[in-house]
Amino acid sequence: MNPTKPSRSYLSSTAQCRCPRCREGKLFKNPFRFRFKGNLEMNKTCPICGQPTEIEVGFYYGTGYVSYALTVALTVSTLVAWWVLIGFSTEDNRFFWWMGLNAIFLVVIQPWIMRISRSIWISWFVSYDPDWKTNPLDSEAFERINTDQSNNW
Repeated sequence: MNPTKPSRSYLSSTAQCRCPRCREGKLFKNPFRFRFKGNLEMNKTCPICGQPTEIEVGFYYGTGYVSYALTVALTVSTLVAWWVLIGFSTEDNRFFWWMGLNAIFLVVIQPWIMRISRSIWISWFVSYDPDWKTNPLDSEAFERINTDQSNNW
C-alpha cells in the first residue's frame, strides 16, 4: 500500500475547516462571515468522502472547552503584546484600556472561534485516511447517529 501525501497538513486543514478524514471537503455550508446567522451551519456529511460531521447527538458540546482554551491563549497573547509594546503602569489606566480592547477583540472574533473550535474538535475524533477513496467508511460512524434527535438544541 502506497499512501498518498495529503494535499493539506493537519494544521492547514483544521484552520481551513476541512474534513479531517479526507482533508478536502468543507465542513461548513457557508463561507465564513463575521456574523452569527448561518455561520455554524454544517454539512451533514463531507461532500467529498461522505464522513458524517455529527458523529453522535450532542457531539459538539465539547467545543466549549476548545473555545475556552483558544480564548485564554488569545487573551494571554494580547496581554504579552500589550506589555511589550505599550507596557503597564500603576500610575495610569493602561491595564484597563487593554482589558476593554481585549474584550472587544474577543467579541468581534467570537464567530471565528466558534467555527474553528468545531473543526478542532472533530479532528480529534476522526482520523485522516490517506486511502479514503478505496477504504469504505466504518459502519460505526453511522451507528451512533439518531436522526430524530439531531440538531435538537
